[in-house]
Amino acid sequence: MRDLLGGKGAGLAEMTRLKLPVPPGFTITTVACNAFSKIGKFPLGLKSQIAAALAKVEAKAKRRLGDPKKPLLVSVRSGAKFSMPGMMDTVLNIGLNDEVVGSLATLWKNERFAWDAYRRLLQMFGRIVRDIDPHRFESVLDRWKAKTAGGKDTDLNAAMLRSIVDEFKGVYAKEGKRFPQDPRVQLEEAIGAVFRSWNGKRAVDYRNFHKIPHDLGTAANVQTMVFGNLGDDSGTGVVFTRNPATGEKALYGEYLANAQGEDVVAGIRTPLKVAQLKGNMPKIYRELGAHAKRLEKHYRDLQDIEFTIERGRLWILQTRAGKRTARAAVKVAVDMAAEKLISREEAVKRVEPAQVIQLLMPRFDEAAKTLAHKEGRYLAKGLNASPGAATGTVVFDPDEAQRMGRDEKKPVILVRVETSPDDVHGMLWSKGILTTRGGATSHASVVARGLGLPCIVGAESIRVDYDDGTFSVGEMLVRHGDPISIDGTTGEVFVGRIPTIEPDFTREKELLAILSWADKFRRLEVWANADYPRDAVRARAFGAQGVGLCRTEHMFFEEDRLPIVQRMILAASDRERQDALDELLPIQRADFEGIFEAMGELPVVIRLIDPPLHEFLPKYEDLLVESTELRITGKDPARRAEVDRLLKAVVAMREQNPMLGLRGCRLGIMVPGVTEMQVRAIFEAASRLKKAGGDPHPEIMIPLVGHVNELKVERGKLERVVREVMQEQGVTIDYKFGTMIEVPRGAITADEIAEHAEFFSFGTNDLTQMTFGYSRDDAEGKFLMAYVERGILPVNPFQVLDRAGVGALMRMAVERGRKTRPDLKVGICGEHGGDPESIAFCHEIGLKYVSCSPFRVPVARIAAAHAALKEKSGPKGTD
Repeated sequence: MRDLLGGKGAGLAEMTRLKLPVPPGFTITTVACNAFSKIGKFPLGLKSQIAAALAKVEAKAKRRLGDPKKPLLVSVRSGAKFSMPGMMDTVLNIGLNDEVVGSLATLWKNERFAWDAYRRLLQMFGRIVRDIDPHRFESVLDRWKAKTAGGKDTDLNAAMLRSIVDEFKGVYAKEGKRFPQDPRVQLEEAIGAVFRSWNGKRAVDYRNFHKIPHDLGTAANVQTMVFGNLGDDSGTGVVFTRNPATGEKALYGEYLANAQGEDVVAGIRTPLKVAQLKGNMPKIYRELGAHAKRLEKHYRDLQDIEFTIERGRLWILQTRAGKRTARAAVKVAVDMAAEKLISREEAVKRVEPAQVIQLLMPRFDEAAKTLAHKEGRYLAKGLNASPGAATGTVVFDPDEAQRMGRDEKKPVILVRVETSPDDVHGMLWSKGILTTRGGATSHASVVARGLGLPCIVGAESIRVDYDDGTFSVGEMLVRHGDPISIDGTTGEVFVGRIPTIEPDFTREKELLAILSWADKFRRLEVWANADYPRDAVRARAFGAQGVGLCRTEHMFFEEDRLPIVQRMILAASDRERQDALDELLPIQRADFEGIFEAMGELPVVIRLIDPPLHEFLPKYEDLLVESTELRITGKDPARRAEVDRLLKAVVAMREQNPMLGLRGCRLGIMVPGVTEMQVRAIFEAASRLKKAGGDPHPEIMIPLVGHVNELKVERGKLERVVREVMQEQGVTIDYKFGTMIEVPRGAITADEIAEHAEFFSFGTNDLTQMTFGYSRDDAEGKFLMAYVERGILPVNPFQVLDRAGVGALMRMAVERGRKTRPDLKVGICGEHGGDPESIAFCHEIGLKYVSCSPFRVPVARIAAAHAALKEKSGPKGTD
């Protein structure tokens, strides 16, 4: 019914069936809207159908449209399948003209009301149907209101309103446009305007943001007008059956006496709390409460109800599922399940993954954020790479960010053109990250999401000047040390501090309940990506069932070990390299011990070193600049020799395309000792825990395998290390060897690879990059967003899994791998592991688990339950 009649029309039809006091009317379907949009005019037969439906309304109301003796006035309101509040148009008081206005005054014995209704029609019709600048009307109205003692529209008398009507007609004349005196022309043109508003900019933008299809169309609801502006015994308002901000069970809303519906929404006057209606009109309040209770029980959801009181009589104009905050959504779902209004399954389905994200991230106080906009403190907008809100002082240097954040305990926002692994130490101690380049899977984005840090990337309107310690947007200049606020949920940047509200997961009682119910319904396990022991502790607190990705190279970037790693890379002999590796061994072992301790008996997937070695060395360009400066100045010969040695090494390792070069398993094969040291550290750590009474389950993941022989060679030498350690330690460890499927050839030849792998984990960041042939960072910075905006791609494939291409490779790998090894464990550990739509696909193709950043674990738990419940309810769901 909602497909055909839209949400508003379906609600009106249902309320009429329930015999609630609904003004008579009819609905023109979405089919008519789509036909109108296609041909640019009413389809054949629609005008006669409108006339026939109007005749039935006239008979029921005992009034006729345009009849001077017994005039009928109607409204035309939009109403799509999905609620789009404020995005489309409404026209009220259709049927008024120069002749009818006098009759209306006589009929209601209220001249002021009649002229007020007429000026409203002229104003709305001019703005919506004739596309006249609304300020033309508002300036006239404001000038007349200024002549009254109170300065409000209710202070305007009948004579004033009559003069305003004359001036409004003058606005039409000056614009060279006419206001039709024929009420039936008014009606038809208003319906056409409502249909056109479906494709208006704000409606299209809203649908794009909320991923609502553009081909649904809107219905147009033609309804008998009831009037809240007939005096103090009349009024209009909006009421929610529960508080949409908190979820508390109590009538919540506002109303205005002597007003029409748009007055409440427009904020022209300060409305009263709906609770005050209890004292002013107790009978109406009781009726409204009873209708609200009945509608909530009928729809089994929080309702948003529009009502009008016409001379002491209550009318219900609309009901729909109320928009609510994340907090309210969770509380309402849990409370309704407790009240037996809905099942626990339905409660879980009512909570969206995005709402879980909002609950767990620091967020700005919305009132303070609105004030910042009004004060002109809004700076720029970039890609919302990692949600949450952060306020801090501007810092451009990661060393300073670490010093201020860690040592001085000061909140800082690290601002960079782009980040690299060299910046991680500064990122760890920042409250948020802002970059002018990069995309959703750039370094800054990936690291920030893993750390749970708000992050905005690709804010291209910002110009960073490291030398001056400033960044600018147009003529606005922000200096080092100035406070800024970033909203990682929306991508907005502000000057100054905006207060944030901090969440506490352990105190989110209703969320914990919903997640515990979700766990009972889902099949997919939820693991976490954890590079440090602190990540593992956090992941387990959020409900992770294992570690699906521990990136060992991230440990190498820590300050205390990076010089050792560089010595290992620059070693002139095998002995020098081995000495450096021996020094790294106990450091890596301690890292793994901490992770195993945190995860207890749960599995931990550890990926061996993946990036090319040159990433652990200073950048070529920086070394070249320093070498040149030292040569010219003749300063510090010892430093110059060191720089030149580093430069020579970096030049030797430079690759045309390092992401496709000597990295992953290729590095393990070609550079002896590195992966052997890592595996020894892993199993020595596991052995220590085993001896202490623990039960660790390490799973060693060999990355970037494209040919079965790569896995065979690498696994063969590493198995020898495992056996040596277990023999030395006198323990037996339950372990597995597997591989990361991130090269298309690896997916295609999964049947061969499965002979030597006990598990697969999809690295969908690289798999997407190699399948599309996109350089991830270049694509997101140069053309990918334009592709999405122009409809060339439906979504950013680095954010939402590409089912047709990348997904097809994944499905193939699962099927072929399990044909060889039926008990093959398959998961995903790329960024898509935390995306709800991608999680649904992972459920569909039979993965065992998804792995995501610790902060995304609760989100994935809900998304995995949604996928299972959707499958259970069948392809059409349970609308």
